[in-house]
Amino acid sequence: MALVPSNGPLIAEVDMGADSSAPTVRATVVQASTVFYETPATLDKAERLLAEAASYGSQLVVFPEAFVGGYPRGSYFGATIGNRTPKGKEEFRKYHAAAIDVPGPEVDRLAAMAGKYKVYLVMGVIERDGYTLYCTVLFFDSQGCFLGKHRKVMPTALERIIWGFGDGSTVPVFDTPVGKIGAAICWENRMPLLRTAMYAKGLFVPHANLNIRKRLFLRSYVKHLYLDAGDASMDISIFLPTVGIEIYCAPTADARDVWQASMTHIALEGGCFVLSANQFCRRKDYPPPPEYVFQGTEENLTPDSVVCAGGSVIISPSGTVLAGPNYEGEALISADLDLHEIARAKFDFDVVGHYSRSELFNLTVMDEPTCPVTFTSTSGSIKGSERSFSNSLLKTNKAQITNLCVGDARTSL
Repeated sequence: MALVPSNGPLIAEVDMGADSSAPTVRATVVQASTVFYETPATLDKAERLLAEAASYGSQLVVFPEAFVGGYPRGSYFGATIGNRTPKGKEEFRKYHAAAIDVPGPEVDRLAAMAGKYKVYLVMGVIERDGYTLYCTVLFFDSQGCFLGKHRKVMPTALERIIWGFGDGSTVPVFDTPVGKIGAAICWENRMPLLRTAMYAKGLFVPHANLNIRKRLFLRSYVKHLYLDAGDASMDISIFLPTVGIEIYCAPTADARDVWQASMTHIALEGGCFVLSANQFCRRKDYPPPPEYVFQGTEENLTPDSVVCAGGSVIISPSGTVLAGPNYEGEALISADLDLHEIARAKFDFDVVGHYSRSELFNLTVMDEPTCPVTFTSTSGSIKGSERSFSNSLLKTNKAQITNLCVGDARTSL
C-alpha cells in the first residue's frame, strides 16, 4: 500500500496489489469534514474531492454520514425531558435550513458531479422532508442519474430528537456495472436483521430516462401488470431482485477503534467488500462559540482539537484490510476491489445461501412505504398519472419495455 501525496491537505492511499487480470473496481472513501451550516460551500468541497478521486481512476466514491448538511456533533439542541430551549429551537432552524430536499437542486448538482467525473457516487446527506429531517444516503450512477436513497432506519441516542426514522421502502441495493451497491449508516450496521436484508437484496437499475417516481412505480407494479395481462412471453426477471450486496457502504460518525471490528465482521458475514467513510473534523470546522457549543467539552477544546478522528477503511470479503484505517487527517482512501474475491468468500460462507437454514429461520421485511395519513377517496386506487403510465406499459412490447427499464444500465464502464 503506497502513500501518494496530493495538492492539498489530502493523502490518497491507493492499494495497487490486485491481480490485473481479475475484474476490478477502484473505490475511494472520502474522509473529510463538512463546512457546517454552509451547504453550497460543502458541495463545492465535495466536487473538489470527487475530482481528485476521479483523477486517481476511482470508479466508486463514498462520502461520510451527513456530509451534506452536517453531523451536529456535541450539540443537544437545548432538549431535556419536558423542555426545549429557545436557543435549541433556533439551532434546529439553522440545521433545518442547511438540509436538502430530495429531489431538489442540490441533488441535481450531485448528479451532475457524478456524470462529469464518470463515477458512481454514494453521498451522506441530511434530507429535509417538510419539517422532518432524515439522515440519508443518496446513490448516483456514472451517467449522472440519481438512482435512489436510503434513510437511516434507527437514529442513535440523541439523534432521535432531530432525525426521523426511515422505513423499509428505502433499503435499496442497486445492481450496477461496478457491482451491487447498498448502504447502512453508522450504528444501524449493528442491526443483524437489517444486514441480513441487505445481504439478500439487489435490483437492476431502471433506465436513466425515467423520473424517480415512475421508476419506483415501475418496480412495484410491472410484474403483476404483465401477469394480469397474460403476457407469458414477457421476461419479468429483469425487474426481480438479484442476490445480494457486493459492495457494502457504511458511512459513519463512529471513530472508535471498536468500529473496525464491526466492519471486519460485516465483510466476513456478508462475503462483501465494506467501504466505511467517516469525517475527520477539528473544532474549527464547526462555528465558534457561542453560535455552536460542544456541550460538556467546549472548555477543553482549542480550534485545532480533533473532535472526530476518522478511521475510514476498506475491507475485503476475506476480512483483509485493503486501505486504512486512517486517523491522521483528511484523506482519500482508495483500493482496487478484486470482484473475484466475493465468490471465494461465498464458498466458505453464504449467509443467505448455502449457510442459511430457511426451514428454521426466516426474515420478513416490510418494504412498502409507510404513510401517516391515508385519504379514503384515493385508497386502493392508482392515481391518474400512474394509471396512465401503467396503461402505456401494457401496450408496450417486450423489446421496448426491456429497453425502457434496463436501457444502458448493463453497459460497460
